[in-house]
Amino acid sequence: MYEQHIQDDLIFVMFYAGVTVTAIIASCYLLLRRGNAFAPDITPPRTLRRWTAAFFAVLAVGHIWYIPVIFLDSYDEVKLNYLIGGLLDSMTIFPLAIVILLVMLQDRKRPLWPVAAITAPVVAAMAWSVFNRSEVLFPAIYAYLLFLGIGLIIYMVREVRRYSRWLRDNYADLEHKEVWQSFIVLAVILLTFHLYAYTTDEPAYKYIMQAISLVLIGYLLWRVETLSDLSIAQPQSLPAAETAAHDNIGLLLQQHCIDTQLFLQHDLTLQQLAKAIGTNRLYLSQYFSGQGLTYNTYINDLRINHFVKLYREAIAAHSPFTAQQLAHDSGYRSYSTFSLAFKQRMSQTVTAWMRGAGTI
Repeated sequence: MYEQHIQDDLIFVMFYAGVTVTAIIASCYLLLRRGNAFAPDITPPRTLRRWTAAFFAVLAVGHIWYIPVIFLDSYDEVKLNYLIGGLLDSMTIFPLAIVILLVMLQDRKRPLWPVAAITAPVVAAMAWSVFNRSEVLFPAIYAYLLFLGIGLIIYMVREVRRYSRWLRDNYADLEHKEVWQSFIVLAVILLTFHLYAYTTDEPAYKYIMQAISLVLIGYLLWRVETLSDLSIAQPQSLPAAETAAHDNIGLLLQQHCIDTQLFLQHDLTLQQLAKAIGTNRLYLSQYFSGQGLTYNTYINDLRINHFVKLYREAIAAHSPFTAQQLAHDSGYRSYSTFSLAFKQRMSQTVTAWMRGAGTI
């Protein structure tokens, strides 16, 4: 908990107020701004924006309901204020943080009622603590939160892996879609918060907590604005009567994807490709699975083959070129994405490959 005589620390009070105002501005931005100031070409998930805005709002309110501590002198009054704040935090900030993690995963709609169920014991214990003005249950609360955190990490690791497989089975371009990096960063931020909150009472503690809150606001704001909404622009599945073509999927892919160079289209999805070749998304997915491929691997192989073709044509014609331009012409918006896919396919970097081909 914060030092009781916080009113003597004007710098901290200003820092505390600054974080509060930042949280309010971030919440209003997500709720009221229609455009995307961070990445104008990306449409983020509306549901994620709203849940994150709610999280920022309760983070700001959470700062506000601790303000009375600044003006209290009695230890008992300060203790009660922190107990009430802890109860309100356990009812709002804690469950909303879990909800945000779940909503980031767009492969399916996950029920949110379990979040209320797993946080209910903490809320009940904090309510008892407020009623009795006692911290006797705090060791049990900390232990429960520790086991809950471990269980949540295990669950999220499994779900993120499943989500990554889903992305590779349905999307050619993974830019602005993957979230595993976000969970690592958020886990580090929350772990740091937990360690300082429950293991230290050093003077720098209160500043570190506010700095972590500021980093969390900035990172979540960036993450929400740079994550693509995967629920938009998805064509409907074809009627069952139109799925007979699945027996000739290999030929159809050659005619309607390879020969037409449809694979160069940015953000081409499995569903869009299925419609283009006149078959069903399920049959196409089964076809790739039977070939030991993911959809993402299939498209990347075609694009890298196209890159090699363009490269050889440029060399033969003695035409000036850059690897970045050839990668873009091969269907990649991001050179870093191309580089990773190229290395996975060719077992060497683009630079090493071109040096071996005699161009560097």
